[in-house]
Amino acid sequence: MSAKDFVFFFSPSPTTMLGTALVLLLVYFFSSHNQECGKEPPGPRPLPLLGNILQLDLHKPYNTLCKFSKKYGSVFTVYFGPKKVVVLAGYTTVKQALINQAEEFGERELTPAAMDISQGHGILFANGDSWKEMRRFALTNLRDFGMGKKAAEEKIIQECQYLIQEFEKYEGKAFDTKRPVNYASSNIISSIVYGSRFEYNDPQFQAMVDRVSETIRIMGTAAIQLYNVFPWLDNWVKSWRMMMKNIKMNIREIRGLIRHLKETLNPHMCRGIVDSFLIRKQKEENSGVLDSHYHEENLIFTVANLFAAGTDTTGTTLRWGLLLMAKYPHIQDQVQEELSRVTGGRQVGVEDRKNLPFTDAVIHETQRHANIAPIAIPHITSQDVTFQGYFIKKGTPVYPLLMSVLNDESEWESPHSFNPAHFLDENGKFVRRDAFMPFSAGRRACLGESLARMELFLFFTSLLQYFRFTPPPGMTEDELDLTPAVGFTLNPTHHKLCAVTQF
Repeated sequence: MSAKDFVFFFSPSPTTMLGTALVLLLVYFFSSHNQECGKEPPGPRPLPLLGNILQLDLHKPYNTLCKFSKKYGSVFTVYFGPKKVVVLAGYTTVKQALINQAEEFGERELTPAAMDISQGHGILFANGDSWKEMRRFALTNLRDFGMGKKAAEEKIIQECQYLIQEFEKYEGKAFDTKRPVNYASSNIISSIVYGSRFEYNDPQFQAMVDRVSETIRIMGTAAIQLYNVFPWLDNWVKSWRMMMKNIKMNIREIRGLIRHLKETLNPHMCRGIVDSFLIRKQKEENSGVLDSHYHEENLIFTVANLFAAGTDTTGTTLRWGLLLMAKYPHIQDQVQEELSRVTGGRQVGVEDRKNLPFTDAVIHETQRHANIAPIAIPHITSQDVTFQGYFIKKGTPVYPLLMSVLNDESEWESPHSFNPAHFLDENGKFVRRDAFMPFSAGRRACLGESLARMELFLFFTSLLQYFRFTPPPGMTEDELDLTPAVGFTLNPTHHKLCAVTQF
């Protein structure tokens, strides 16, 4: 972000400029005075109104924040425009806040973009009793419909076969893995939410998945960061208009799918989470429950949250895994040798994980190294809190810098390299690491973590059993780019791979 980038948005009159300057000088004086009191976390000195925006790379703010943490420590203040944010860096600090002091740091910051997306309903961007009830409901039903159980394993293994068939269509020629991989991961959460999967060539399904991916990408752009700071820019920001168009279209599609399920609802045969919600909603209405959380808005946005999270995070991580195998063929060799030795070519199951330590380590290292959520979805303090000697006021936005946890130099031997040995002991056995925190932690940790872990293991191993992944013809492994694309989650930049059958 530069002054030139920012100037476009403003064209004030001389009188307005004079009045604004006086106000901002007062703001600047008081903000400087507060920092001099030493009560608040340190940080770079902000400019009036702009804060530290001109010092931040708004396309990749996590990089700037990591640099700030080296200068100002693991708890520091940064200003996004006039908005003061406390950033938490490093494993020890993030763990202390999200786990040890979960109550104080457990609320969600509802930015303008977050409110546009969910209007305070659902799970991801909600607080209070409604959030607690929707999270409890979603977690219970995810488990009831198979998360972490044999039922989910069977769904994923079936979907693996569909994905393998899709890859086979390319006959070893280079192709973009994004859509088929996203469709496969989306089908797992769709089967749990709606009670059935979609065909990969279903235009409605394709459009929903593609819009979700595009919306998540847009949410990480500099334009949306600026909109969150200055929401009056809304209609001037093209990215915001695109995001809202996608959201409205997906909500319309979700309403239609829910309407169809409602018309065919059988209270004695629950097909998925939507059915379960509709049945609960009907019971509460019949019982005359006042202020029920089981209303249409919570259903729509809970479904939207589950669909988006279940599609993007797993699909993105799996694509990183395949790209890394093509980038590092010697590691792909070791994975395939272990798979062949342990399974003999049969379908891998969840129970095989304990006998596949190297493969398990590669999957975990992919999650760590890919670092797809460099900043956890912003939190906000629920009360005044003293944290590591600093005073943080109630209502202060808090950014847990997960990237700094997954790359913590005091926790990882070679944090900036792809090194599966991070998860192996001297005897080659898999070891868990406390600083492995790709799903965040505490009250706001990903509620589908166990499902995502199962998906990653089964999809990755099934594909590696069947295919050899290589760069496109004429490209070497060294030329494969591991630079992430800009987005709310970090996808690989556009690339193609060859999936060559091993039989």
